[in-house]
Amino acid sequence: MSELPQFYLPDLFAQWPWPRLLNQHFEETESAFNEWVRSFEALDPKSQSAFDRCKFALLGSIGHPLLDKDCLRVTCDLMALYFMYDEYTDKLDEDGVRTCADVVMDALRNPHKERPQGESKLGEIARQFWLRAIKVASEGAQRRFLKSFATYAYSIIEETSDRNAGRVRSIADCLELRRRTSAVYSTLFSVELGLDIPDEIMTHPAMVSLLGLAIDPLMLTNDLYSYNIEQAAGHGGHNILTAIMNEKGVDLAEALDWFAEYNGAILSKFQTQYRMLPSWGPDMDPIITAYVERLCYWIRGHDCWSFESERYFGKKGPEIQKHRVVTLLPRSTRPDVTPMMAQPVR
Repeated sequence: MSELPQFYLPDLFAQWPWPRLLNQHFEETESAFNEWVRSFEALDPKSQSAFDRCKFALLGSIGHPLLDKDCLRVTCDLMALYFMYDEYTDKLDEDGVRTCADVVMDALRNPHKERPQGESKLGEIARQFWLRAIKVASEGAQRRFLKSFATYAYSIIEETSDRNAGRVRSIADCLELRRRTSAVYSTLFSVELGLDIPDEIMTHPAMVSLLGLAIDPLMLTNDLYSYNIEQAAGHGGHNILTAIMNEKGVDLAEALDWFAEYNGAILSKFQTQYRMLPSWGPDMDPIITAYVERLCYWIRGHDCWSFESERYFGKKGPEIQKHRVVTLLPRSTRPDVTPMMAQPVR
């Protein structure tokens, strides 16, 4: 019997200056967060097991090591909402996804309104998350989140359509869609918790450019590490690596080389743009510095979590993080981890 082929995961953040740190509130938050999720009884045993292996409290805690306890909890709740939304919509057609999006957005826009009987549990999960979030998020951050989350929620309709049609997009089109379906923009809400940054700064060209450069590394991290289980499950068409191979006519190894070079260029531009941010005055500059520092730790933490959880590599994550070699799963194999097509960087 021939051995299964292997491929090498490029270390996208080998030169990233921000180290892995752990939030001091991790253990306390993890316990309360997991209890909250289980209270909804919204997942069947298989999905609950997949959720537990994801260790989303760990993601929040190494992605946001500097957040206080209340803000950390909101971050974890948001990760749960993404997971639930993906679990529910992954089994639906376009009309079903649109209905789920309508329910969640109504709950977020009307958190003080009781959810109707018989509605999907997504509504109450979203409502409770948002009730906690609005206590620690500025009005500007809330507006930005509602807009970006709606973009994410409804863009899953396009993903569903592509999957049902077996459509593989061009690299440019895939990047554009993945920036929406991976929820990276709405996840930046967690970076802004507890900070009051006015719209004129968040919409300043220098800040828009910086955030745009942070989006792709977060989205690309997810696609790199999820590729193996997605292609094994027949869901690889929505992954940027598939788009690269399809458009350029290359194999996986060559696609990974292109992928790593593209990501490296983005990270270099990010650090250049970071150094070029203007001053917004003595009162605002420390807030912006804190925001950007959180953003950089989120990028590092998301990468580390990909190996420290069991989401992508099962219990082999720490080992794979060291040697970077992955065995390509055959298409007939269903791995013991569930792919999350819309991970926020998730």
